[in-house]
Amino acid sequence: MTEPAAEAVVDPGIDEKIKKLTPERIESTINKVLTKGAAARLKVYLQTCVHCGLCADACHFYLSNDKDPKFSPVGKVKQTLWEIIRKKGKVDGGFIKDCSRIAHTECNVCRRCSMYCPFGIDIAYLLLLVRRMCALLGVVPQYLQDTVNSHAVTMNQMWVKQDEWIDSLQWQEEDAQDEVKNARIPLDKEGAEIMYSVIGPEPKFLAQLLGNIAMIMAVAGMDWTMPSFDGWDNSNMPMYSGDFETMARVERKHHEAALKLKVKRIVMGECGHAFRGAVYDGPKWLAWKEPPVPIIHAVQFYYELIKSGRIKIAKKFKEPVTVQEPCNIVRGRGLGDMLRYIMRATCEDFRDVYPRYEHNYCCGAGGGVINCGPQWKKSRVKGNRVKAEQLKATGAKFVVTPCHNCHSGIEDIVEHYNLGMHTKFFSEILIDVMEIPEDLKVE
Repeated sequence: MTEPAAEAVVDPGIDEKIKKLTPERIESTINKVLTKGAAARLKVYLQTCVHCGLCADACHFYLSNDKDPKFSPVGKVKQTLWEIIRKKGKVDGGFIKDCSRIAHTECNVCRRCSMYCPFGIDIAYLLLLVRRMCALLGVVPQYLQDTVNSHAVTMNQMWVKQDEWIDSLQWQEEDAQDEVKNARIPLDKEGAEIMYSVIGPEPKFLAQLLGNIAMIMAVAGMDWTMPSFDGWDNSNMPMYSGDFETMARVERKHHEAALKLKVKRIVMGECGHAFRGAVYDGPKWLAWKEPPVPIIHAVQFYYELIKSGRIKIAKKFKEPVTVQEPCNIVRGRGLGDMLRYIMRATCEDFRDVYPRYEHNYCCGAGGGVINCGPQWKKSRVKGNRVKAEQLKATGAKFVVTPCHNCHSGIEDIVEHYNLGMHTKFFSEILIDVMEIPEDLKVE
């Protein structure tokens, strides 16, 4: 199972950490996860799987790597978890290195494969168990672990300090007022209808998206706020590294911010993995039946604004455009129809993809693979050849990616396969086509 030398990737988060492992620590950690950290469904899944291989053709890694069996979902489980259980945890550091490579960088836990399993086995759950074992052993790709460390210390993934966060909001509020009168980013407003939350890269690299939402909220006349304190970052890299304790701390802080501000609901920015963490994985680990404050994704919010008429469309985006469906809000939440509604409402030449909806191919990013760092980029984009072919077939010039990780993942695919396309967040489309009322126009 050792990775071929020609494809070897140097990653100190894996290579150096395995040197510190002892057989005793490996065995005890693995058995702790299997006996205390795994649900009863693990046993059911392992006893139910008949090795039929019907999950294989659902995996973009398998299809894009010329149907090499080791990239099939069941192949990944067989190389990792089944072998671990067969040997009762008596494996060495080299084996754990392979487990991290497979679970962290060759599976995006998108759950497309589970849709095609005749028994409904959640293969993503099985690979997340492997990630959990690796994380408890300290074997995690360094780039991903760095973001986890940032979450643990600063409650955001980009080491953004509070004064930097507030400065970014004020800066973008000023920029927004150059386009829309009275555009504001209200801070710490108790009792507002909405708390809007974003992921760490927005103030760090994509601050203009904060300005976009200020303009959209002003035109729609929404009662909203953002916290100036910790809890504004809704992203959650620990969810994908396997550090579920830090994942829970991040989500608790996010929900506590909304409760402190006494808002009626949370609207999350354009990010799929963050939505998954806040609505599903985080609350589940915290033993909450459901999130304490209702949450909707940006796609659902834009749908409400356009359908209700709070945002009117003055003109449509004219260039040929297609869309990337984030797995965690379409396959995981069923927002495919809402996404297409807002695309058709704002775009003159919308070209749909095939397959689509919950059958759409994963971009290879939002499940944590892109967060493993640049050294894993080659294998990641190679595993997305079918996605490139799917996008190319539309003939579109633009791809709307209503998710930060999808945005970066699709950009890498477009560049690697020379597709000549450009990526856009939906908010970038909306501010170009929405009608600005006369009283809000800047002379």
